[in-house]
Amino acid sequence: MLILTKSIFAMMIGFLFAIFFGVLLIPILKRLKAGQSLSIYLERTHKSKNGTPTMGGFIFLIPTIITILFLFFLKKIEFSYSLIIVLFTFIAYAVIGFIDDYLIIVKHNNKGLSEGAKMLLQLFVAVIFFYLFMKSGNEPLLWIHTFHIKMNIGWFYGLFILFILVASSNAVNLTDGLDGLAGGLSAIAFLTFGLICLNTGWLEGYQELSIFCFVLVGGILGFLFFNVSPAKVFMGDIGSLALGATLGSLAILTRHELLLIVIGIVFVLETISCIIQRGYYKLTHKRIFPMTPIHHTFEKLGWNERDIVKLFWVIGLLGAMVALAFGVWL
Repeated sequence: MLILTKSIFAMMIGFLFAIFFGVLLIPILKRLKAGQSLSIYLERTHKSKNGTPTMGGFIFLIPTIITILFLFFLKKIEFSYSLIIVLFTFIAYAVIGFIDDYLIIVKHNNKGLSEGAKMLLQLFVAVIFFYLFMKSGNEPLLWIHTFHIKMNIGWFYGLFILFILVASSNAVNLTDGLDGLAGGLSAIAFLTFGLICLNTGWLEGYQELSIFCFVLVGGILGFLFFNVSPAKVFMGDIGSLALGATLGSLAILTRHELLLIVIGIVFVLETISCIIQRGYYKLTHKRIFPMTPIHHTFEKLGWNERDIVKLFWVIGLLGAMVALAFGVWL
């Protein structure tokens, strides 16, 4: 009960701090003219959003980091090895996102880092994560908790980890295309992992990881106060890359890598739609979907943006409930 009380308190701190920070940050971003340049394919449907400040990920990034440090100095939590790895991933991918956002603002278009450069940086951080993860004595096991199955997959596990981190970071990045969409789904996902962490008593620092998740959920909810339609600020790559990679790192540390597919089902569907679209177009020079990621297809079909976001939130929540049933309850 004490850890649950701590978690709720941490979420409240994260939320209030994010609201306060958002009120201060958004006017600064506007003065710096840190506006988002929209893709030419979205100019008609998203015309009113052109110039909306980006880099809103700072609204939950800074409060989360400061809150964790605040709780540490109050001796409410300890810096476990697991928490350090997650914080490293959180900050490192945020730095990559910041570079990308900064270049977009400077160039006044929607092109920041090239795909190759972004992928190289993501892989570099993922390799460091893998080294830190294995250095702590972890075995290359694929663990299916519900069926009590542990499979040693050897060197393939290293490639598996790299794939999870890069794929999850890009999946959230692709989903961040409608007001409140990626933020709401991320809040659901981190809340789910916060509960899963509470059930991993075998993991060093599992309580600290849980508190981190709840602090971040509070921060994301504070960010959504400014990001739901009509958005006053966009998350930017600084937020989406950090959130996605951190979800991946939590899945790896808690040994729920496969369950991440269910928890992030919408992120997965968004990514698959892009892969199918690109692959099919290269083969046939035709498109399967009117536009990808898939949320833009719903827009092309005439759906209201808020209705799309609400539908995807519900799908994400259902996935989270299924994941909790298999990952914690059963």
